[in-house]
Formats: sequence, structure tokens, C-alpha cells
Amino acid sequence: SMLRAAAATARQAFGRTAKHAKGQQKRFMSSDEKVPGNVPLEIGLGLAVGIASGIWFRNWTQNDIKSWAPGAAPAPPPSAPKKAAAPPAAAGADFDSWVAKMKASSPPDSKDTDDFKFITFTEVPPFTPAHKSLMSKVLTPELFNKLKDKVSSKGFSFSNAIQCGVLKPHLGVGATAGDEECFEIFKDLYYPIVQGWHKFDPYTQTHKSDLNPENLTFSRGQQVLFDKYVVSTRVRAARNISGFALPCGANPQERTGVENVLKEAFAAFDGELKGKYYPLGALSKADEDMLQSNGFLFQKPGPAQLLAVAGAARNWPDNRGIFHNDAKTALAWCNEEDHCRIISMQNGGDVWSVFARFCKISDTIKAAAVSNGAKLMESDRLGFLGTCPSNLGTGLRASVMIKLPELNKDPHMLEEICNEFDLQPRGSSGEHSAAVGAKWDISNKQRIGFTEVQLVQKMIDGITKIIAIEEKLASNPGMSPMQALKSV
Repeated sequence: SMLRAAAATARQAFGRTAKHAKGQQKRFMSSDEKVPGNVPLEIGLGLAVGIASGIWFRNWTQNDIKSWAPGAAPAPPPSAPKKAAAPPAAAGADFDSWVAKMKASSPPDSKDTDDFKFITFTEVPPFTPAHKSLMSKVLTPELFNKLKDKVSSKGFSFSNAIQCGVLKPHLGVGATAGDEECFEIFKDLYYPIVQGWHKFDPYTQTHKSDLNPENLTFSRGQQVLFDKYVVSTRVRAARNISGFALPCGANPQERTGVENVLKEAFAAFDGELKGKYYPLGALSKADEDMLQSNGFLFQKPGPAQLLAVAGAARNWPDNRGIFHNDAKTALAWCNEEDHCRIISMQNGGDVWSVFARFCKISDTIKAAAVSNGAKLMESDRLGFLGTCPSNLGTGLRASVMIKLPELNKDPHMLEEICNEFDLQPRGSSGEHSAAVGAKWDISNKQRIGFTEVQLVQKMIDGITKIIAIEEKLASNPGMSPMQALKSV
């Protein structure tokens, strides 16, 4: 199209120039005289103008086509790209000025530390197009005015709850809880977020728990099949102790109380769960290197991360720590995003054993809480409660690292197949990325509205089907993944 446009423009220019030259010849020249020297120059200029016009037209057309591509940002008008980019920049500058004003006028918060200050928002945030969180979509001026002065009995305010999503536009949820009472007094914010994130309605639905591994169906034949394809299996979830503030709202005394309850639980672990607790602030170099090499160590959150902006990294690394059993198949993090993140894991595909270990860890922590006159944070509507609304309900993620060389040839199709079974695949660099060595991390999608047993069962049943599809593709060259899906 560029060449055609250039040629057309050149022909027009050449036609005008040649016609002009003919006239000049008639008026001033005899038949054997040459065309004046400025005529070739005019022809050259005409060609240059035509080519430039063609290039401009091609670039403009390509930008226009790109603007219609899935996920692409609209291309700015070719005549004024700088003008199109100005409004977001101006909005960002205005927003930064507003945040600075809120910071300057904020009174001291009892939870403030030398390196972290909470902000009190006296006006509904002027969210910019860059704000993507569900909180920013849910928070109307009316809702803000309704909740802005509410504070939990432990001192966690509505401003505290939305601070992370206001200051960090890229976050998906954009709100945190500082204690279990928040889920009642701020439910008009949290419930719509839960609906949007989990497709679960806390206003009308209730959540059930089932931590009995005997209710799981996983045959010996399935385990043999899984061991052929599955590199490792993992089940993880968060547990929080009722009566203590969550990390975003905790003071040093509460953080110490949580650590003491968890250390009691870790000391009660016996048999295969027996192990050692490592306080994060007292690690030797050797212990740090060992935890790092095993992937057990967690670091202080960076300034752009949710935990740091929400206030969960105050007084770091005090009262944080890591437990693992001697066999390194049970892991627990103390006072990171939640009071306790528990993980059961092992090489191979024995999902039943991994889930049974997870249930035993959860039950032991629950018993330790009860012996201290407390209980786990749990709600009939929302299940297990935690810092982020994305991890409510079971808060459980059951996953396998699995080798799928045939399905790895078409990652997009693997995503579609996993979606059929309510599973989520992650490649080597997270969601929507390819998998190095054809090793995929595949887990349950849902967290709430299903019991733990139901979610792990979904993972088992889905992976069984995916392995069958993989084997169909390996034995039938030319068969498409969707054909294999329909045949299993």
C-alpha cells in the first residue's frame, strides 16, 4: 500500500511537471532544445513527496490496526501523539499532589513506626485510569462517606484498609484487613470485592470446610500414573489466630503473641512433622544459606509490594520466622502476609499423603490456638479469614509440577483445557508464559464456595484427564488437543 500511494503521488507530480514543461517548450523553445534543468528537480521532489506520504500512510495504518489487536493499547492519533499522552500524565501528577496533601494532613496513627506512616484519607480518592483494583471500582463517594470514619476495636481504620490500593494502582484487589472485625464493619467494601474476585456472593452463600483426607478419592492406579508425570506436589493455605490483629494492623505485642502460639504448635509436632523453628532476626549465615537454597526463606517486602504499602512489614524482622520439618516436607511461615502460611510438599505425585500432612499441620495449629484460649479466624460466610480478600474460604492452593511435552507445544490450548477443569496453569514465568522443560505448575482456581477436599479432588480429577490427553497426543501424531479432550 505504501508503494501504491507513493507511485500515485509521484504520477500526479510527474503529470503536472511534464505538462508544465510541455507548455514551456511550446512558448520558449524549438523542437531540438532540451527540457530546462529545473524540470528533473521538480520530478525528483514529486517522487520524494510521494514516498514520504506512503511511509506516513503505512505507519498510520499499522498503528490503527494495532489498536484493534486483543490487549493492545489504543494507538494515539498520528498527527498529535504527545497530546494524547498528556491527560494520564496530568491525572497522575494531580493524584500525586492529592496523596501528598493527604499525607501532610494525616494525624499520627498508633501503629506508625519510624519507617512507616499510615495515611488518613479525608476525601474519596481521585482514582486515575491506572488504578486497576476491584477496590477502586467498588469505592463510590457514597460508600466512602459511609465507611470513612469507621475503625475496628483494635484501631484498624477504613483508610488503613484501602491504603495499599490507593497508593499502588497496579494491585488487583487493593484492600487488606487488619483484624477479623474488619470483615463485618467494612463488609460493604469487602463483599463486592469477594464477589468480583471469587464469583462467590457472601451476602447469600455460606462456606464449608472439610479437612478429612479420608474423604479424598485417589486410587493406587492414579498415584502410579501421577508419579510418571508429576515432579512434585504441594498444598498450601493461610491460618490466622483469632484475638490477634493481622500483620497489617498488629502491634509488637500482638505479633509476639502470635509467634508464641505458633512456636507452641511447632513444638507439638511429632513423627514426620518434627522439626525446627528459625527466627528470621537471629539466623546464622549457614542457616540463611540453607533456607535460601531450599526456597524456604522469605524476604522483607519491597516498597512496591502489597505487604509493605499496607503496613505488614513494620518492625521487620521481629517475630517473623520459618519452621520446617526434618524431612523438609512441611513448611510454615510466621507473621509474613498472615499469621501462618502452611505448606505441605514432596517430590512425586502422592497427592493424598501431601494433603493428609497439610490437614495434620492445620489441626495442630488449631489445637495450639485453643490451648491458649483462642481459636482460628473463621467465618460461616467467608471461611478462613486472612489479610487479603483473595485468600478467603479455604485459602487453599493445591498444585502439581507436571511434565507435559505434547501440551507444551501449545500453551494457549493448555490454558483452555485447564479451564475446562477449573484449573490454572503457570509456566516458568507465571501465568500465560511458556514452560521451560515442559514443566507446568497446575493448581485449583477456586478458593471459596468449595471445601478443601472438593478443591483437591478437582485437581486430582483434572490432572488425571490432562495426563490422558497428553498420552492421546503422544500416541496419535496429528491429533489436536481439543480432539484429544473430546475423546477422554
